[in-house]
Amino acid sequence: QVQLVESGGGLVQPGGSLRLSCAASGSIFSLYRMGWYRQAPGKQRELVANIISGGSTNYADSVKGRFTISRDNAKNTVYLQMNSLKPEDTTVYYCNVVQSTRNYWGQGTQVTVSS
Repeated sequence: QVQLVESGGGLVQPGGSLRLSCAASGSIFSLYRMGWYRQAPGKQRELVANIISGGSTNYADSVKGRFTISRDNAKNTVYLQMNSLKPEDTTVYYCNVVQSTRNYWGQGTQVTVSS
């Protein structure tokens, strides 16, 4: 089993920045893909960004140019730097990692963008 601990959410004004972190622990041998999803009430969970072990990244169109995903393989940690935040970015963000054929999810961290 892999456990994920997220941190970094909170309240920020429009145009501000936040950095989310997600640390993986447990039975780790090869974290192929690490990423972030978000889910607003009444909506489906959607991909925000992910990064594979080789470093290739993928972003939702709505966050391209504003968000940057990175990972520290030595620490089994994935980061999401969020800049130029908008009110529509407000929701719960979930960390996701894929190891072998299994998906693991974090508990979620709330991001609120409001003046």
